[in-house]
Amino acid sequence: MSLITLTTDFGIKDHFVGAVKGAIYSELPDAKIVDITHSISPFNITETAYILKNAYKSFPKNTIHIVGVDSELSVENKHIAILLDDHYFICPDNGLISMIASEIQPTKIVEINIHNHISTSFPVLDVFVKVASHIARGGSLNVIGKEITDYKKLIEIQPKTNQRQTIIKGGVLYIDNYGNVISNIHKRFFQKIGKGRPFVVSAGRYRFKKIFNRYNEIVDLTLPEEKRQYDGEKLALFNSAGFLEIAIYRSNLGTVGGASTLLGLQYRDTVTIEFEEIVKPEFIPIT
Repeated sequence: MSLITLTTDFGIKDHFVGAVKGAIYSELPDAKIVDITHSISPFNITETAYILKNAYKSFPKNTIHIVGVDSELSVENKHIAILLDDHYFICPDNGLISMIASEIQPTKIVEINIHNHISTSFPVLDVFVKVASHIARGGSLNVIGKEITDYKKLIEIQPKTNQRQTIIKGGVLYIDNYGNVISNIHKRFFQKIGKGRPFVVSAGRYRFKKIFNRYNEIVDLTLPEEKRQYDGEKLALFNSAGFLEIAIYRSNLGTVGGASTLLGLQYRDTVTIEFEEIVKPEFIPIT
């Protein structure tokens, strides 16, 4: 039985998702299809990269991941199939794979070339499904495309630091279902640059001097329960995926609102961390 996942910006109102699933079952009646999400913001590549990176690792090896976001074929947006971390990804070469491939080198990449025999305005249905079915039957990647060695990099996924390594400059990568604002600054990068130095996180007009590892760490458990009034408090933390997140504790989008709304933070807004600079003492030679 083949396991195939779908990640798209199709939504669920239209026929697109149903048509793709129907085409897969027509090719592979025993396939198992899992929806990662169909609620990606339209054409949002970085959002796709973040969700896919954090979802695919939970699936077994040899899972086939079809990614349909910004998938229209063009000279600048080719289609690729990748074997990476023992998983197969069928997707446009628009940079979305770079968040995963930045940590794990792909085993093989091919540029899909079966378009020569297919005229389509719906490549996820007409091309990606055929490629996934070929892989599921044990077919070689070389049959559906020519091997290439590189893929498009998404530069905005990577945070930057200055020469003195006193500042990390990142940005808002994703806003989740709770309205929490997730940056592209990973805990490993923070620790590598910061080296334990005091710091200030700046997000919009707000400043944070502490980063938590869990939401409820903001609660002072030494206080009596009736005095713990932390709902709606803003905090910075490293989320379960290891990325720096700005959140509102126990936010409710229907009443209080999330961090994105209350703090005025949106996709691509700047998030910076400024570290205390270590000043080396000057030694005056004794004469």
